[in-house]
Amino acid sequence: MKFAQTALLFIIGAGALASAGVALAAETPASLQGAEIVNAAKAKSLMASGATMIDTRVANEYSEAHIKGAINVPYKEKSAKAADFDASLDSFNLAKLPANKSAPIITQCNGAECWKSYKSAATAIKAGYTKVYWFRGGFPEWKAAGFAVE
Repeated sequence: MKFAQTALLFIIGAGALASAGVALAAETPASLQGAEIVNAAKAKSLMASGATMIDTRVANEYSEAHIKGAINVPYKEKSAKAADFDASLDSFNLAKLPANKSAPIITQCNGAECWKSYKSAATAIKAGYTKVYWFRGGFPEWKAAGFAVE
């Protein structure tokens, strides 16, 4: 009986969280105004055409393995994992991006559940970058496609 009561309370609590809009392991939005979402093949093609791949993961993740040719510009997030995040709580070194704001850049991190590439793309757009590509699938999709890592 005690187990049944505990299970019922858990189900009620989970339902309350869901109805309150609380997401467990929320994925990033499916779109970002001002950026084009790309898959691994398109990201590879853009890099071959001169686009800069920005790896927004932390330095130790980058040093373990990264997309060949990507530069590491970690996005340090303290803001909520939400589309309306407060960028003033975060840190992203825009000075490490190309000086030419019309140069194409691609942001990526650890897949659709990783907010760093979304937030860095949004930050770059707000800073005036005009050719922003968001590789939402990020490093996991790149590796799954069998493309070069280092």
